[in-house]
Amino acid sequence: MNEVKPEKHGPMGEPHWDTSSMVPIMPPMGAPTPMHHMHQMPPPPPHLMHPGAIPPGHPGHLPIMEHNMPHTPAGLVAPCPIRPTPMIPTAEPMPLMPGQVQGFWVFQEGSAPIGEPILAPLTPELMNIGWRQCWSKRENRPYFWNKLTNESLWETPVLKPPPPPPHPQQRFDPITDPLGISSGTKRRASEEANPQAKRIILTGPWDLEVSTNVIILERSLSELPQPHPETEAMRANFVAKLRQSYQDLCHSREAIDAPRESFNRWLMERKTVDTGTDTLLPSRCAPEVSPAMFAAIMDDIPIRLVKPKFTGDARKQLSKYAEAAKKLIESRTVSPESRKIVKWNVEETFNWLRKTIGATYDDFQERLSHLKSQCQPHLAEAVKRSVEGICLKIYTLSCDYARKVREKNEELLKANNVLIPEVPPLPPAHMRRKVWCYPVQLASPGARLPAIEYLPDRAEQAVLRWKGDGVSINIMHLQKLELLYKHSCYDDKKYEMFLPRVWCLLKRYSSFMGENLPGGGGANSSHSSLPTAVFECMQSCFGVTFECFASPVNCYFRQYCSPFADTDGFFGSRGPFLEFWPVSGSFEVNAPACEELLLASLGHIERLLAGSPEPLSFIVALPERREVSAPAGPDSQAPAPTSALEALNKSRFGRRQIVVPAFEHEAIHGLQHCIQRSEAIIKSSHALVLVWLQNESGFQKWGPTEERVEQLLEAFRPGRHSDRERKELLSPTRPGLGSSHHHSVPMTPTLPVPIIPLTHLPVVVDHPLSNGQVLPPDSK
Repeated sequence: MNEVKPEKHGPMGEPHWDTSSMVPIMPPMGAPTPMHHMHQMPPPPPHLMHPGAIPPGHPGHLPIMEHNMPHTPAGLVAPCPIRPTPMIPTAEPMPLMPGQVQGFWVFQEGSAPIGEPILAPLTPELMNIGWRQCWSKRENRPYFWNKLTNESLWETPVLKPPPPPPHPQQRFDPITDPLGISSGTKRRASEEANPQAKRIILTGPWDLEVSTNVIILERSLSELPQPHPETEAMRANFVAKLRQSYQDLCHSREAIDAPRESFNRWLMERKTVDTGTDTLLPSRCAPEVSPAMFAAIMDDIPIRLVKPKFTGDARKQLSKYAEAAKKLIESRTVSPESRKIVKWNVEETFNWLRKTIGATYDDFQERLSHLKSQCQPHLAEAVKRSVEGICLKIYTLSCDYARKVREKNEELLKANNVLIPEVPPLPPAHMRRKVWCYPVQLASPGARLPAIEYLPDRAEQAVLRWKGDGVSINIMHLQKLELLYKHSCYDDKKYEMFLPRVWCLLKRYSSFMGENLPGGGGANSSHSSLPTAVFECMQSCFGVTFECFASPVNCYFRQYCSPFADTDGFFGSRGPFLEFWPVSGSFEVNAPACEELLLASLGHIERLLAGSPEPLSFIVALPERREVSAPAGPDSQAPAPTSALEALNKSRFGRRQIVVPAFEHEAIHGLQHCIQRSEAIIKSSHALVLVWLQNESGFQKWGPTEERVEQLLEAFRPGRHSDRERKELLSPTRPGLGSSHHHSVPMTPTLPVPIIPLTHLPVVVDHPLSNGQVLPPDSK
């Protein structure tokens, strides 16, 4: 800013005034001075003083002292602080000199200032943060310089406004009380509360750096209790007992084993209608008898039928079915007509088996289908009461176990003197702001968490153990959980509660999956996820930044929905999808293999698309199992409702549909967090159907064009996931598709989709935990 000019000095090196710029000239370092300590500058010549200046000797005159001048090396001119000239109070306003305007001098080009400009002093607030007034010899005008930040401005600096008060749902100020200690809040979850924090990129089958483009309305705090190892261990024990009771009831009453995956499907189906407080155990459902469990047991009566591999297996299965049907109808109280029909068909089947020689595989399968169609209605009528009793007994035990878990949690809170605060009511929808989606926030504090043992098991695995109960996890996924924890949980800066919360998370999913337990299994089909290359293509081509069905251990993005808000919220979960109401955004939907959950999710998506005029897009991935349909209830005489695939085909929001054939695409194992990395990729044995559900604005923004669809189909090619890991590419190239194996079915939209606006909401989108500051929109 300052221009170096030849310095002029008075006699004996005394400082004097520069007549061209009205700046005092100091002698060079080392020059002799008459006064070595705090000598006073000589007054300017009288002909250079302007009418507003105070002459020397006046009581209001402030001399310029040498010790106030900045120290600079020889040959350089330091910024000269401009002293505001006090004005002599007069009865009449002081006349202005030529070129002086309202306290500042206006200089013509090439001219020098006539006198020292009159500047208003800086406010104390600006002085406290380092701002000073200086004079530019080169520009011949004043400027402002901050001695703390070395920032310079021509204009007068302006103080930044103070941050607005915290939002009522936030209940604390993140600046003065970042942990919420003063207000009693024990947890604050925000995905981008500190955008200037150091970014940590962790390699793996995920991309946690993708920011969200999903906008929601503000949500109230969750009233779920915080997880604790004691309550979680008790819940896991109760779930194991419930599975064993289910197995015992099926074996004692119907002489069959508990149907595979039926208990897991019962847990998911119950959560579509459950309004209880426990996130895992159903406790408040209507109806109490689960249609899913009832149908699963009925399908295995009198025996469980499987597809035989050889002709001999087909003949043996037909014979076993006939014997079991005869035994069942003779041991139950049924009408004589039903007993007569079943026995006659069984005897006819035995006669056919004795007389027929050289029957083919298809002959045995056709005969079995005929026998089942004739006998199954009468067998179902005979065992209906018994099967309903099994379903009702399991639900009653679940309610009792959920009550005991709740009482245990209350006991822990009471022992730790923790009071549960009241959650403030949420304002109406038209008064709530639109915000970027944020993780679930728990309103109630938790009891003190115990220490968890960390035991390295192998080079790639570790064991977390509490009271002898250990859970295994890969080191890579544990690091992923740590990064998600850093993004979403701000009440634990020292990570003192990280391992206890990870232990509760892993224990919850271990209880839910029930691998190798009665009624469990099937992690491959129920919880597998799409390959990494597919997610990368969906994000780059269709703006997908959100997973509607995921978990902290298998999510690709750091924003997702999961079934357990209490354990998963610390790691970025937005809660269950059926309780998530976005206004705009692009989503990937890959639900577990539960027909009731699929149908409920599709209905939820239809309501979201019809209720928002803003861009909404859902890419639904569904296994092609056309023979599967949702079962009818035990008291229903109507035919079974349509399957989820049929509901997708009939959707008025369908834009396009493609089919990826079986064994031509891959999936990531549902237990990827505790198995070896080489076993995580599995070949899918079912064809995969992809359907785009979009409203009009979503179709305009993320429509499935030919080029985008071809890139997505190429991403499904087997081996892309391994290629990515081998080459360590974050964004692999995707050439066009030339194969004809994949077939695409464009879905012609019917009439224009009617848009039902939600409310008139403010346009500004801000985060509820960012003090009202507007967050930057996503790049997509």
